[in-house]
Amino acid sequence: MARRAVEQELSRERILEAARHLFITKGYRAISMRSIGQHLGYSHGSLYYHFKEKAELFYAIVVEDFNYVAALLNEAMNKPPEEGMTRVEQLIMEFIRFGLNHPHQYEIMFMIRDEELLAYCRAEQGRCFELFASIVRRHMKEEGYVSEDWQSVPLTLFLSAHGFISYYIQDKVLFEDVKAAAVAHIKVLCRSL
Repeated sequence: MARRAVEQELSRERILEAARHLFITKGYRAISMRSIGQHLGYSHGSLYYHFKEKAELFYAIVVEDFNYVAALLNEAMNKPPEEGMTRVEQLIMEFIRFGLNHPHQYEIMFMIRDEELLAYCRAEQGRCFELFASIVRRHMKEEGYVSEDWQSVPLTLFLSAHGFISYYIQDKVLFEDVKAAAVAHIKVLCRSL
């Protein structure tokens, strides 16, 4: 009975939201399950109903964020692109928009240097890239591009978008602040597509 009451009051979503905030603002190593519980106003024991350890909690955040990006990328490909944009350009633009409008999540997902945490991110990074690449390859196939480029072009586009985000994320700007530069960058990248 007590466990059920705690689960109803302290949801998995609330824990993920608080932990994400604390990992971003204080760093993974500085945060404990106890400090997450204190931040939420609960004992750290109540967190263990949802997560066995801090690493499992971190991984749940990473998976949630990558699933969100996957949904954004799929949505970008299933709706008409903005005027003057191709579907692939729209795809890259949505990826850049996410990175700049969600810098803390992006940093955890793609810019983390901690070896232990990187192990949690690598599989999800690969899954994200494969989705991105499959969408680009599908577009290239539909447009009649030669198959030799199908392997190199998606990686080049992905890394170029990541570079753009990495450069501007340091300035703490939103996508709208640099949208013109993003569009120009994307147009140059996709000129040969």
